[in-house]
Amino acid sequence: MKNFISSKMGFFTIAAIFIWLKSYIIYLYEFNLDIQNLLQHFLLLMNPISSTLVFLGIALFARGRRVGGFIIIIQLFMSLLLYANVVFYRFNSDFITLPVLTQTSNFGSLGSSILSLVTWTDIFYFLDIVILILLFRASRQVWSSKRMRFKQPILIMTAGVLVFSINLGLAEVDRPQLLKRTFDRNYIVKYLGAYNFTIYDALQNLKTSTERVLADSNDITEVQNYTDNKYIEPNDKLFGVAEGKNIIKIHLESFQSFLIDYKLHGEEVTPFINSLVHDQTNNFTYFENFFHQTEQGKTADAELIMDNSLYGLPQGAAFVTKGKNTYQALPAVLKQNQGYTSAVFHGDGKSFWNRDEIYKELGIDYFFDEAYYDMSEDQVIGYGLKDKPFFKESMPILESMEQPFYAHFMTLTHHHPYLIDEEDATIAPAETNDGSVDRYFQTARYLDESLEQFFTDLKEAGLYEDSIIMLYGDHYGISENHTRALSELFGEEVTPFKYAELQRVPFMIKIPEVKGKGTIDNYSGQVDVMPTLLHLLGIKAQDYIQFGTDLFSEKHNGLVAFRNGDFFTEDYAMVKGIFYDNHTGEELEPTEELENIKLKVEHELSLSDKVLQGDLLRFYSPTEKWEPVNAKDYFYDENQIIVSSFLKNKWLDDPETETNDEAENDYLDHSSTNGSINSKEDNVSKENDTDRK
Repeated sequence: MKNFISSKMGFFTIAAIFIWLKSYIIYLYEFNLDIQNLLQHFLLLMNPISSTLVFLGIALFARGRRVGGFIIIIQLFMSLLLYANVVFYRFNSDFITLPVLTQTSNFGSLGSSILSLVTWTDIFYFLDIVILILLFRASRQVWSSKRMRFKQPILIMTAGVLVFSINLGLAEVDRPQLLKRTFDRNYIVKYLGAYNFTIYDALQNLKTSTERVLADSNDITEVQNYTDNKYIEPNDKLFGVAEGKNIIKIHLESFQSFLIDYKLHGEEVTPFINSLVHDQTNNFTYFENFFHQTEQGKTADAELIMDNSLYGLPQGAAFVTKGKNTYQALPAVLKQNQGYTSAVFHGDGKSFWNRDEIYKELGIDYFFDEAYYDMSEDQVIGYGLKDKPFFKESMPILESMEQPFYAHFMTLTHHHPYLIDEEDATIAPAETNDGSVDRYFQTARYLDESLEQFFTDLKEAGLYEDSIIMLYGDHYGISENHTRALSELFGEEVTPFKYAELQRVPFMIKIPEVKGKGTIDNYSGQVDVMPTLLHLLGIKAQDYIQFGTDLFSEKHNGLVAFRNGDFFTEDYAMVKGIFYDNHTGEELEPTEELENIKLKVEHELSLSDKVLQGDLLRFYSPTEKWEPVNAKDYFYDENQIIVSSFLKNKWLDDPETETNDEAENDYLDHSSTNGSINSKEDNVSKENDTDRK
């Protein structure tokens, strides 16, 4: 035994056992893979073996003592990949995909969020690396300097492939067509393992990268036929009722609907938002069964869905991976149909989620990022600018915008890990001993107070009464890894079905001169917002490729599809492949009706994927007057206001005839009498960043 441990094959065997056991332990204790039977448990134990044999087997081709070094390097790489998934899963309840890894511009803003997910016990996940290094140093001197015969590593790697084949065959027994039909990465990891999932993900991305090249104009026909058949006529009484009105869209970061009317320590957590829901004098309509439909893109997915009525991608964020696609988004549609000016307000870096590039493709005129706000230390926490100063400092810019406008305000303070300064906390934290859950209610209260202040400012500015105002939650705030704390808060076990129900997020809307309809219980999702808004403005949504239906239509489609293939309807739900009675929460046996709903959801998601992966909208013209968005017409640097406004004026037909300085002076002279967005020089005039702040 001593001689075996001191040999190359002994060292290889020890390394393989370490990575196998470590993977199995992490599967059991870090990932919620919903193991339901003995076969699934056996597969969980088996699936790390194949990738371990193949990857570590590569090191055996090295010459002499280099084998040990390569084994340690591969072991470290596999450990880092596994641990990265552990940290990612703790908040996202999901696994890292290659498109996520391309979002490197986001990493700088994620520091505090990532650190909050790391625990001191995580060092044990790298203990095997230390042991292997010590063992290698102690035994390498007795190793032969000759290369192993190729037969040995080839046999080991072949064994790994054979194990994978057996693994996949058993997985297909329990989950038929595993690699063809599932939208849920949890299934892939449960049946095939984290490492094999990474390989599968790489192959999927290789496949999708070729779709755009192979796509042609015939591919959009199937999609158009489907959306035409799904289209539902608008409510006659509301069609065009808000034509030409300003639109103010307010993004409630990580806000879940259970916060509404929730009391903590005897206090309402969100008293102002509660008043909008219940006080009919505010004329808001609240959709209580409205769900987010985001996936790995989270906030970016929500933006994409609500402004395009397309689903996000199954992996990564379309904002990043499809940033150069052709889009027919709400800002561009409103501009070309009714002359709207659009702007996004966000107290964070402009490159986060690739916004400074994707917004140009969406036809957004202005993007006011952190450079336009006072980012002093006392005004910033977590991801960026606190919500109260964010709204305060945005008001002068909003007042200066050319009307009608479409203004999108994105809040930040109510974001994981829900940090809040002591002086800003006006409600005590919850007491579940889960830090992020306990603070969640404090930052929700802060967001609620900032909204109340913003509404007051809108009324004083004369913008409240004559504007459509929408509030929406973008995605969940408390992940499935916190079900213990949630169960304690709700006084009942948070089962997978219950957690799926908690994916409701608020959507409420005020329409000028239209009495609010109170609380509506229709089932709906984020894809339904764009067609709803278009119809309120008198624009036929049928002209565009959209997967949602008008929320106010009497025939609104109440099937809510989730990105992983699950769904909710008024009567039924499917969660993690299990059907439920939506009224009682009881499990149901599969029926033809339920299976047909499942297939319809999968079909709709696949069609949306075709649109994004194949960039199919480049082959589709909604109307005869439609002009494809030209991203070169938009600029989001410190000169964005000047240059973008310039593009609207006749003396810029040939922009090369003037220098930027000449253009700026000409514009400033013009703006003093034209009432443009730049007319309030103390708000957004062109100064250097320090002076502006």
